[in-house]
Amino acid sequence: MNRIVVTRVEIFREDDTYVALCPDLDVSSFGDTPEQAKLSLHEALEGFLETCEALGTLEQVLEEAGFARRNGSWLARQPITAELLPIG
Repeated sequence: MNRIVVTRVEIFREDDTYVALCPDLDVSSFGDTPEQAKLSLHEALEGFLETCEALGTLEQVLEEAGFARRNGSWLARQPITAELLPIG
């Protein structure tokens, strides 16, 4: 099946490892460099989406995660604002 899913990626450093996170789908992976972590996350997301397709649940999973279909692509919801909020 041909599909395009556009989502956010956040990359963090944890000690000597870089962690790439897709918060929209709660999928993460890691690598020795930010680029490797991003590539590894891309592969993990492909596997996740292929599994959803095989189970026939892809559309439901994306909709429940807040994605919207636009011009043949699935786009992650976009925040109106993003900021850090100190608590305590």
